[in-house]
Amino acid sequence: MIGGQEFTVSDMTALGPGRKRLAFTTGEMFTLNATTVLWAARRIDPRLRRWMRR
Repeated sequence: MIGGQEFTVSDMTALGPGRKRLAFTTGEMFTLNATTVLWAARRIDPRLRRWMRR
């Protein structure tokens, strides 16, 4: 969530040393540098999918 709005990342691109650009499904972009603090969470636990396939 950014500013109380939920975003889903659609792509991540490396721009150079310590920089990455996140593209969201809504069209917005966000650039991270080496000092950016970002907290993220998954909508679903990927471990549950592996467990369910067995």
